[in-house]
Amino acid sequence: MLHITLRQLKVFEAVARQLSYSRAAEVLYLTQPAVSMQIKQLEETVGLPLFEQLGKKIYLTEAGREFNRYSRNILQQLTEAESVFAEMKGLRHGKLAISVASTASYFMPQLLAQFNRKFPGVTISLNVTNRETLLNQLAHNEMDVAIMGRPPDGLDLEAASFMENQLVIIAPTDHPLANAHSIPLERIQQETFLVREQGSGTRIAMERFFTEQSIQLTTGTEMSTNEAIKQAVQAGMGLGILSLHTISLELETGRLAVLDVQSFPIRRHWYVVHRQGKRLSALAQAFKEFLVNEAAGLARQSANPPA
Repeated sequence: MLHITLRQLKVFEAVARQLSYSRAAEVLYLTQPAVSMQIKQLEETVGLPLFEQLGKKIYLTEAGREFNRYSRNILQQLTEAESVFAEMKGLRHGKLAISVASTASYFMPQLLAQFNRKFPGVTISLNVTNRETLLNQLAHNEMDVAIMGRPPDGLDLEAASFMENQLVIIAPTDHPLANAHSIPLERIQQETFLVREQGSGTRIAMERFFTEQSIQLTTGTEMSTNEAIKQAVQAGMGLGILSLHTISLELETGRLAVLDVQSFPIRRHWYVVHRQGKRLSALAQAFKEFLVNEAAGLARQSANPPA
């Protein structure tokens, strides 16, 4: 009996379709060595070479073409089984209530669109609010899941990280530091910063970071939205610290610059959160698993912010 894993089948199918280890790696969000290792292990299990390289190109061998036929059938059967079980669990219909922190609203629509393609009959209610309201809603169990930065310790909550959230320092493109490299943290003490309101996840992470670094910032206007901070920074009122997710359009159009400051970006994570012990519906559980397993790769593919 052939001892073949589902992962090996998916890797083989991608390489057979792309006829390229590097392109298959990109599609699967894996490294090229990881793809090559999976194919090598699969060939050892089968006992025959599945690919051959002629020049710079790879081709399916006779055994590879035969195995490709079986792998397509197996993966198709698994897809059909997933669809049948989803129907049985009620995943094709139903409602999903999600609350998200305001910063997460920049990437959640793309992820929800992908989730909706998997479960087209689902109705999704999306509430965008601030961190304080999110915690209050969680305390009163008012939604299925919440999307936010790491919740405070000590609360009766369960949180699973699903994607990195990088906080960067932004400036107008004509700022004297815009083209500088490896700017010392001490240098930015000379600048005025526009900050989010007290209680904001971004504000909390920023203050914790600078306290740990023994850096004293000069703060100017306090603003309650990311958009207000971006507009004020463009107008030259000061520098800002925002999630990289919020500024992809401004970077593409050259309206803002990300400063190259030592110890930056501040690396945080996004979490899918619910009350501890809460019995998630089949739909809510499917959404949580979708975020944990697929969100990071889909967000990179959709946003692809410039370096």
